[in-house]
Amino acid sequence: MSDPRLDALAETARNRGLKLVRSRVRTPGKRRFGKAGLADSSGKPIFGMDATGPTAAPDAVEDYLRTLEAKDWGASLDAPEPSRKKAKREAANDSAPEPARAPAAPAPKAAKPKAAKPKPPPPKPKIREAKTSDAGRLAELIGELGHEMDEKQVRKNLNALKKTGELPLVATLDKKIVGMCAVSRRIMINRPAPLGRITSLIVTKDAQGHGIGRMLVEAAETWMRAEGCQLVEVTSNDRLAEAHAFYRHLGYDRTSIRFAKTL
Repeated sequence: MSDPRLDALAETARNRGLKLVRSRVRTPGKRRFGKAGLADSSGKPIFGMDATGPTAAPDAVEDYLRTLEAKDWGASLDAPEPSRKKAKREAANDSAPEPARAPAAPAPKAAKPKAAKPKPPPPKPKIREAKTSDAGRLAELIGELGHEMDEKQVRKNLNALKKTGELPLVATLDKKIVGMCAVSRRIMINRPAPLGRITSLIVTKDAQGHGIGRMLVEAAETWMRAEGCQLVEVTSNDRLAEAHAFYRHLGYDRTSIRFAKTL
């Protein structure tokens, strides 16, 4: 039987150009049962491997992959140092000869090098509440999640959510919407405090890898605390293994299975 957690780690490893190697031991309690390791595309061991096979616990593999993600994020923030142009020197001795016994003219001074203008820093992501004017762009993001919604319906839903105070949060990069996080607050008969819920989260592919998803989730948690929520739940489709690994990185645990029926 496939292990969902190892499946998620395998997907994360593939995204980093690595391969998850799983132990072939299937008997609980035996040495190397449940162990895993990482190798590169050619099969060369990278982490948690010896000559016999995998030796690392899944938690250790997850921490290693998380460290790789943090290093990539730090490297993406390093702006190149500004270059300097070479100083131009003026040609000397290009004037007519001076009369006899006249003092020699001083040689022209070399021009001071001009420092190149430093490149502007990359734009920083910003988080804000969605507006009804965002309906067209949000319809595109919802489409990336696999749900077909036209702009008119999204605008109608935004107007309804505005009345309940549950507008989605959006992430912008250089004034363009690149991510969305839908939030809700529910009063539950079996809980002493409201339940917060993240019902959808999407970051466009060209903006992934810069911590925008984490920023959206942290902003959602801040909103829920302000609304008196003491617990937050996330709903995520079973097929989104990479999303499941992302939530585990942020400290979320799988606690239940959701059932649905079309009415």
